[in-house]
Amino acid sequence: MPELFSWQFAADPYPTYHRLRERTPVHRTTLPSGVEAWLVTRYADARQALADQRLSKNPLRHSENAHGKGKVGIPGERSAGLMTHLLNIDPPDHTRLRRLVSKAFTPRRVAEFAPRVQQLTDRLIDGFAGRGEADLIHEFAFPLPIYAICDMLGVPAEDQDDFRDWAGMMIRHDLPDGRRTPRGGVARAVKRMRAYLAELIHRKREALAGDSGADDLISGLIRASDHGEHLTENEAAAMAFILLFAGFETTVNLIGNGAHALLRHPAQRELFQRAVHDGDEALLAGAVEELLRYDGPVEMATWRFATEPLTLGGARIAEGDPVLVVLAAADRDPARFHDPDTLDLTRRDNQHLGYGHGIHYCLGAPLARLEAQTALATLLRRLPDLRPAVEPDQLRWRGGLIMRGLRTLPVRFTPECSAPAGTAPDTPAERPATSGK
Repeated sequence: MPELFSWQFAADPYPTYHRLRERTPVHRTTLPSGVEAWLVTRYADARQALADQRLSKNPLRHSENAHGKGKVGIPGERSAGLMTHLLNIDPPDHTRLRRLVSKAFTPRRVAEFAPRVQQLTDRLIDGFAGRGEADLIHEFAFPLPIYAICDMLGVPAEDQDDFRDWAGMMIRHDLPDGRRTPRGGVARAVKRMRAYLAELIHRKREALAGDSGADDLISGLIRASDHGEHLTENEAAAMAFILLFAGFETTVNLIGNGAHALLRHPAQRELFQRAVHDGDEALLAGAVEELLRYDGPVEMATWRFATEPLTLGGARIAEGDPVLVVLAAADRDPARFHDPDTLDLTRRDNQHLGYGHGIHYCLGAPLARLEAQTALATLLRRLPDLRPAVEPDQLRWRGGLIMRGLRTLPVRFTPECSAPAGTAPDTPAERPATSGK
């Protein structure tokens, strides 16, 4: 078996996770950062840990001296004053902040956003459909969620390419000319994003003082802070930051991993395309759930820290110990899922943990599902003979701890006769403004 967190492991972690589930389901290890942590790999233990109030999300519960010298959390967020977001806090603050931001992700609001997601999807495909080849990560899966979440936050169109650049610094992906985005860019990107968000919040607060009718998410957070909800400017900036940071990479990986899985399973891909042709929304929605389970975008849930000694899966965990719930392992647990290593888009009772469980269940999951279903359905409808351009062993996966996704996904297809043969999608400035801009 490959060593944990090696490049070989990143290419296919599932056999190693199978061994851990069988032998040491709650496994203590030293992470590449130097932090000692527990990995939870069985479904039942994972579900329990995700909802266990004795496992705090607050990084201050972690003692670096006692449990390793490495860092936890997002690089640069502490120095940038962006710690007070949903991934780092517990009730009652978590309850208050989640209630405020959840208004942007109601089923009605997400449904209202569907035409915009479809428009973005088609315009990105327009950028490469006439060429007959593309990199689905760089040209499609990466920009789509960036522009979508910027629209939802209320980032002006002329500023959205800056966010795309900062996002590129946060996740390493290969560019079309063979270059890779630079290492060590996360902290720099966080600093730049923090400065921009402070300025944007100030501008929007001034606009709201003039009775602006803006209905974007940042304006909504400002209204809440101005109407007795006690949301500070730092909290508003941290919330906007984490929605972008957590909201885009998960969707990049969901679209990329989903496309990769469908291309490698012709029978399931044919089933998916038939559902697209027939307008079978139930099967398409179920297909996205199975893609989330089979090779989901989030390999491990974000950090948790024991607030007291506890026993989990037979392992004794000390106060302050970091705990990482391995969603990728839990969602292939044969004790919960029949034939878990098989992709089955018609799978029933698919209560996977791909977006978590309990009070920290992913707030943006409805938007991510919408984007993934729209992206994959449109892609295979418009480019029905889409096929891989390289062998599976030539693909490279981004090494990391929390997320799991491809660096590139080169594909070929019959060019669309009516599509332009250009190499770049539309820029944000060319797109029509959305409500609240």
